[in-house]
Amino acid sequence: MNASIPLTGLPFSMEPPKCITDDGSWCAEVWRLTGNEWLAASAGWLVAKPLKILVIFLVAFVIRYLVRRLIDQLTSGQGKTPALLRPLKERAPQALGALISERRQQRAKTIGSVLKSVVTFLVYGLAFMMALGELGVNLGPIIASAGIVGVALGFGAQNLVKDFLSGIFMMLEDQYGVGDVVDVGAASGTIEAVGLRVTTLRDVNGTVWYVRNGEILRVGNSSQGFAVAVVDLPVGYGVDVTAVSDLLHDVATTLAKAEPFSADVIAPPEVLGVEKVTPESVTIRMTVKVRPGRQWAVQRALRARAMAAIEEAGIQPPMGRLFPPTAAD
Repeated sequence: MNASIPLTGLPFSMEPPKCITDDGSWCAEVWRLTGNEWLAASAGWLVAKPLKILVIFLVAFVIRYLVRRLIDQLTSGQGKTPALLRPLKERAPQALGALISERRQQRAKTIGSVLKSVVTFLVYGLAFMMALGELGVNLGPIIASAGIVGVALGFGAQNLVKDFLSGIFMMLEDQYGVGDVVDVGAASGTIEAVGLRVTTLRDVNGTVWYVRNGEILRVGNSSQGFAVAVVDLPVGYGVDVTAVSDLLHDVATTLAKAEPFSADVIAPPEVLGVEKVTPESVTIRMTVKVRPGRQWAVQRALRARAMAAIEEAGIQPPMGRLFPPTAAD
């Protein structure tokens, strides 16, 4: 009646876990410190796996921190072109002056912000997946579910995604930037701020326009490369076109050599000749190639000087006189 019953046959064995014989294992260390069978058997879950997960996230945090510091260094130009922008195409006109630095910094800051977000998503996303793998979670269904959710969000927020992607390509290609004078279809004016979702510009009336990047189908930029000041002057129908053209050429040449316009003109002025003929007048066109953004100032000055020279030379104005000259004339 007092025969012993083997303990190994019981549902819960009273014998110490076999893992305590593994030298250097967490199980053996916990058994040595606590003498508790359950803690020793569960050392992998209670100690080893949490420590591994903690190490994974610590490594991810350090990697993210180092990469973000590198991005900050690449996007800080300190008055020069940021290193991040040097491999990229740049169309910033020198006529912007001090605005060039602001434009470059804003462009570098925006691209850097995108890169930081991508780095954070990739590093922490990978760390999270590795942590789930340590816990023994099957990642296949989770990845499939994430793909379905991503597709659903893509359809639901397609306008936002469109704006975001358009902003990225616009930044990379440097289609326009702070200080540029542009026509984006819905509005035209001077760019004040460029973001990944919205571009801000102010028109000649002072109205600020916020244009979504995804809605911009075409951009007319008046501040890249060079600009052309175009002046059309109507004169009377019966004038000597050659004499008027020579007079206008002399006026434009004098203006191109005078201050402050000599720094703006980059090519000799041209008088193209007759642009339009009507029963009332003949329109003569002249052009001057100038620095981008300076075409309007040159046009106004050239038009004023040309009109004064035509009046001083006594060249017949459009429509002629309404009444015949009197003796007083």
